[in-house]
Amino acid sequence: MTNRQITVAALQLALPGPVAPNIEAVTELVEQAATKGAQIILPPELFEGPYFCQVEEEELFANAHPTTSHPSVLAMQNLAKKLNVAIPTSFFERDGHHYYNTLAMIGPDGQIMGQYRKSHIPDGPGYEEKYYFRPGNTGFKVWDVFGTRIGVGVCWDQWYPECARAMALMGAEVLFYPTAIGSEPYDQDLDTSRMWTRAMQGHAVSNCMPVIAANRIGHEGDAHFYGHSFISDEWGDLTQIFGAEETGVLVQTLDLDRAAKHRAGMGFFRDRRPHLYGRLTEDI
Repeated sequence: MTNRQITVAALQLALPGPVAPNIEAVTELVEQAATKGAQIILPPELFEGPYFCQVEEEELFANAHPTTSHPSVLAMQNLAKKLNVAIPTSFFERDGHHYYNTLAMIGPDGQIMGQYRKSHIPDGPGYEEKYYFRPGNTGFKVWDVFGTRIGVGVCWDQWYPECARAMALMGAEVLFYPTAIGSEPYDQDLDTSRMWTRAMQGHAVSNCMPVIAANRIGHEGDAHFYGHSFISDEWGDLTQIFGAEETGVLVQTLDLDRAAKHRAGMGFFRDRRPHLYGRLTEDI
């Protein structure tokens, strides 16, 4: 019997804007990934334009759109249907008077399977997202696509083991994280890329499932985005990884049944003690 498999891709590229060239550049890489057999293709976070959260400017709220009319979502819907691929699509959403950092899960028929609003919103020099985004109100989400169930967190979510474990408990077999992360304005010598990678490798190890992360590269204003997009297997080993400057696609075929066997054998879900974890939900 042939093991269940899924082929995934992570995109890495510079996204300096404006909107149309950014979407065109992402489209080119999605098409490239599809020709290599990728079924689920992950672009970076907020790829519609430059990472605008470095500054607090009222005018920038005009860049947000409702899910069904956002240019990134519309472009990826057309592309997904054309190529028969799934594309988790990060974008700046406006819902009435509310604004979110949102992920539209676009299926291979080009339809929106659902959306996830980023739960963890950072606030610090160069990453002033709380000015623009409300904390997500959707809860964590998983979706069934191409014979597996996937979970998608967005950028800052990737630092939280609770997010990864929640998606795993909801049945996810593969975790995806679109990202926009780079230099820290308060300390130009601080390179968090190794921490960033290890945090998600830890999710792979603790949940015994592959993890895919897609980041942008290049200079935008005072920020330098450090790339290091990767695909990890269920042991947390990096099977595909970019450095800080490459533009392109990472593609990997994942053995889902092998991961499931490893997950069962390790017993991490068998040996959980939820009644001891109440402190995790106490805000004190």
